[in-house]
Amino acid sequence: MMRLFNDEQIMRTYAKDMKRQTLMENAKHMLKMGKLTVEEIPACYPDLTMDDARKTEEEIMQFA
Repeated sequence: MMRLFNDEQIMRTYAKDMKRQTLMENAKHMLKMGKLTVEEIPACYPDLTMDDARKTEEEIMQFA
């Protein structure tokens, strides 16, 4: 029973992480296109924090 609980918890955590990664990729794309500012990311993507927005901006700047 405990193993089933752990497997479910792992799957939920994985799904949440994948959703966050997808949102960050979307935000990165919108930033590159100039359709969104760093400050607007948390408003447009409520699951992302301002720290996530800054991290996304840093990733873009590394490749610019």
